[in-house]
Amino acid sequence: MDDCIAHVEVTNPTTPAQCRWHAVADLSALRHAALNAILDSATLAIQQHGQFHLVISGGETPREIYRQLRTAHSVWSAWHIYFSDERCLPPTDANRNSRMAAEAWLDHVPIPAAQLHIIPGELGASQAARVYAATLYTVGMFDLVLLGLGEDGHTASLFPKHEWGSAPDAPDTLAVLDAPKPPPQRVSLSAARLSRSRQVVFLVAGESKHGAVSEWRNGKNIPAQAIAPAAGVDVLVESALLLPLSV
Repeated sequence: MDDCIAHVEVTNPTTPAQCRWHAVADLSALRHAALNAILDSATLAIQQHGQFHLVISGGETPREIYRQLRTAHSVWSAWHIYFSDERCLPPTDANRNSRMAAEAWLDHVPIPAAQLHIIPGELGASQAARVYAATLYTVGMFDLVLLGLGEDGHTASLFPKHEWGSAPDAPDTLAVLDAPKPPPQRVSLSAARLSRSRQVVFLVAGESKHGAVSEWRNGKNIPAQAIAPAAGVDVLVESALLLPLSV
């Protein structure tokens, strides 16, 4: 991570040691750093074991990163794409994470269709979670997981006051039937499954995330802190979000 971004690494005595905060100047710098991190991770994984297993997220922050990946040079035939979560909507709905990623990136690069592992949200949360759990059954460690942070501290579709699947024996997927944001039905990878990755990178941008960042850094039990891979997590964050909240 240090080789691919220009950042000030910020430490905080209340922040767990496994959480590394990388401050970047603005959203453009964050996207540039994330793009380099993805491509560096892909190169390393392909060199080491011939495949790159990447979990991607939805939202506005990564959309431009995905667009920039269209013109990147990589061994696309070695990429395997998974999704951290999905809304239970028709496959062509613009609010689907898979639809956004396809339009921004995946429809424009030669990753084999069989290696695009899409959550079938149109089946409804319970059935889609079962189907996707079967998809993940033979998948070992992910190489890289990309996640965002919501205003309430949620990540993927793991929300406060809901089940996060943090226990070591938690299922790989969770059916979310009453999400606090529409649509209520979603499928999410569990915190335990997201943590089974060689690298986890959070992308955090936008003034609305200031409170969630402050809570996370001050040790509040929010969903994002439940992602705890052995190698720790890296958080790419706009530097303004690390300043104390104004009263």
